[in-house]
Parts: sequence; C-alpha cells; structure tokens
Amino acid sequence: MKKKKTTNKNTKWVALITILVLLPSVLFVFEKIRTTKILEEVERAAFIVINKEDYTIKVFDYNGEKLFESGISCGKNLGNKNKIGDMKTPEGIFRVCDIQDSSDWDHDFKDGNGRVQGAYGPVFIRLDVPGHKGIGIHGTHKPESIGTRDTEGCIRLENSEILKLKELAYLGMVVVITPSVQDAEATKSQLKEEKAKKQNEGKVSELRNDN
Repeated sequence: MKKKKTTNKNTKWVALITILVLLPSVLFVFEKIRTTKILEEVERAAFIVINKEDYTIKVFDYNGEKLFESGISCGKNLGNKNKIGDMKTPEGIFRVCDIQDSSDWDHDFKDGNGRVQGAYGPVFIRLDVPGHKGIGIHGTHKPESIGTRDTEGCIRLENSEILKLKELAYLGMVVVITPSVQDAEATKSQLKEEKAKKQNEGKVSELRNDN
C-alpha cells in the first residue's frame, strides 16, 4: 500500500514537471499564431482617399504605397453633407460598413426617366456616415458622369473600376473624403448663414419677451 502511494505521488510530480517544461513551448506557439495574424492584418491594412477637388479615389497600403486610383463623380452640390437630400457628398473620416452586390438594384433619379436598372453598377460599398445610411461608393449606368458632380451624395466609379476596388476593400476599412476649395468655401458660407439665422432668431425671441 505504501508503494502504491509513492508511485501516485511520483506520477503527479512527473505530470507537473512535464507541464512546466511544455508550457513555454505551448505559449510560444500561441503567441506566434497571434503575432502572425496581427502581421497579416497589418499587411492587408489599407485606406481610401477620395478627393473632391480633382475627382479621384485612391487606395494606399500601410506603407503609403498607392494600390489603386480612379476617377469619380460626387455630389451635385458644393459643401459638406448636412441633411438628407441636399445632394452633397460628406467630408471627413468614415469606415466601410458593408460591401453589397448591387447589380440588380434600380433607382429613380427624379429626372423624368423613371427607375433606372443597374443605377449603382455591380457593387455598393456602404460607408458608415452618421445620420446618412445611404452613402456609399458604387458603380454607375452613366460612365460619362465620371469627373463631374452628378450624384445625390454618393461616390460613383465606372463599373470596371468598382470591381477592382472591391478586391481591395474590406469591412472596417478607413475612408477619408477631402473637400475641394469650393466645397470648403461653400461650407464656410453655410455656417455663417446658420449662425446669422440663429442670432436673428435670438433677437426676435428677446423682443417678444420684452413685449
């Protein structure tokens, strides 16, 4: 009986020593897997820059190397998007929140031609723009509009180009949209008008209270 207890005790010590010996190797393997995954994500990391000044869209990798460039069409009206239906392309830093097959989508541009099949081309890359769920980067039925302001706020590419962009895009990808000089001036004027309007409303309110 005493010998059996000694054997069990020895077995436990052997198991414990084995675990202590193997633990660093196991941790090393897990750390290597984690590091490899992080490096793969970094190597795949890229971001999109959309310039409303020269009507271009570019994709850069984490080293700053340009991976893609194409012409675009953006919002008909100047300035930063302020409300739904203002025909302006938003400016700022956003992220890709969905990549959808839009080949069978249609849209009525309110130009008298009714609903247009294939209005968004084959791909719709949706952006997470606060207050505006319908903003995205997509293809078009109207390639001649590229290089002009012709959209309701989205960023439009030729269909062959949006397919190339799709191969580089991923959920969570950063998208930077920069204004043109005219956009900046239009936004500045709009802010001045809104400020003046609020001041006038405040003065009217004060007069009413005095009366």
